[in-house]
Amino acid sequence: MSPWPSSGISGISLAVTAAIWLIVTQWLSAAVGGYIAGRLRTRWIGTHTHEVFFRDTAHGLITWAVATLFMASLLTSGAFSSAGAAGHAASAVAHAGMGPAGMEPAGRGMGPPQMGLPPNAVSAADSYEIDRLLRSANSAGSAQSGPDLKPEVSRIIANAATAGGIPEGDRAYLAQVVAARTGVSQPEAQKRVDDLVANVQNAGTKAKEAADSARKAAAEAAIYLALSLLVGAFIASVSAALGGRLRDEHP
Repeated sequence: MSPWPSSGISGISLAVTAAIWLIVTQWLSAAVGGYIAGRLRTRWIGTHTHEVFFRDTAHGLITWAVATLFMASLLTSGAFSSAGAAGHAASAVAHAGMGPAGMEPAGRGMGPPQMGLPPNAVSAADSYEIDRLLRSANSAGSAQSGPDLKPEVSRIIANAATAGGIPEGDRAYLAQVVAARTGVSQPEAQKRVDDLVANVQNAGTKAKEAADSARKAAAEAAIYLALSLLVGAFIASVSAALGGRLRDEHP
């Protein structure tokens, strides 16, 4: 793949090539593992050929199963490690964002912190509700001479994206703030707010569509993986039977 447009292979081509490579590798490894399991087994003396065939096939299947479980455990542990690292990083960023430069700790003027929570652990939803509680009736004057309202506006937009819409009170408040800060007319400020809310909702819709596409792709990949594993089990069993036959032909 290449970061430049119209260069290298596409993401779909890379995914298809990687899937084919993984499937072929899995089948080849199953064949080699089953053959070795059948070839290195001790020869059964005085046992019926059908019983020998069954035992060799079972050894190949067990070899495939053990190898599959081993690889699944490795992949699962790696996925959990990556998720844990991402969670720690997100937690560190969140705590840094709610530090002295962001929000006042909950222990100041808001009573003792809850058990098991740090003093500054105030969620975004709580911050939004606090903004609504302390919102000034003279929003135009506060927007011109008051503190920076960008964090509060960001929390209002985040709440609108989460709830799927914006309350009329927040819509009117944002229009007043925009009109006071930019000097445009009230209808123009209202139009800007409506356009911003529409963009946020469209972004949420696109995110849901992308998540749904990822869900469908994951389901298809799971089906193909299951079929590949079943074919690998069959190949391992047949290879073990072939290795056992060659073992018996050369005592």
